[in-house]
Amino acid sequence: MPKAEVLFEDIGVTVKVPAGTRLIEISERVGAGITYGCREGECGTCLTRIVKGQEHLARPSVLEDKVLKEQMAGPHERLACQAQVLGGTIVVRP
Repeated sequence: MPKAEVLFEDIGVTVKVPAGTRLIEISERVGAGITYGCREGECGTCLTRIVKGQEHLARPSVLEDKVLKEQMAGPHERLACQAQVLGGTIVVRP
């Protein structure tokens, strides 16, 4: 199974994870500062900036895309509860 490397800028921690892992799961494991109020992609509180490696994330689902538009998210922002890593290196900033 492919691995991905995720760097959380807020705490300076890099972790290797299997492909398919969601950013929120990784954040919880390492104590990064991504806040959230749900895990279903509806509230938008876990909006996270992807500093580098956006191409290494799965494309947003229809639901995530809808919430991103409602939140007026920028092109480098994703919902951590929905964004799945595919491989490569990803740098995030909560």
